[in-house]
Order: sequence, then C-alpha cells, then structure tokens
Amino acid sequence: MSVLNILITILLPPLGVFLKHGLGGKFLINLILTLLGWLPGVIHAFYINQE
Repeated sequence: MSVLNILITILLPPLGVFLKHGLGGKFLINLILTLLGWLPGVIHAFYINQE
C-alpha cells in the first residue's frame, strides 16, 4: 500500500475500499461499518486492502 492509500484508508475508509475494489459488496459492508463506528470501518478497510 502506498502512503497516500494508507492516509485515505485512515481518514475515509469507504473511499479506500472504493479505490481498490469499486462499488460492490465490500464497499457497502465497509460503509455500514464506518457508519456504526469509525474504528470498525478502518479495521475492515485495512483487512480488505491487504487481499
């Protein structure tokens, strides 16, 4: 992951997932997790972006 991608993933987790995987199930799951709490969204985004 590049430094820019890491910063985007920390600040806006759904955007980080969108840039790597586009609109789809992973994005929607991350959006819901981020709405429930910022930290679950960040954890999920880092996990998804490592795949």
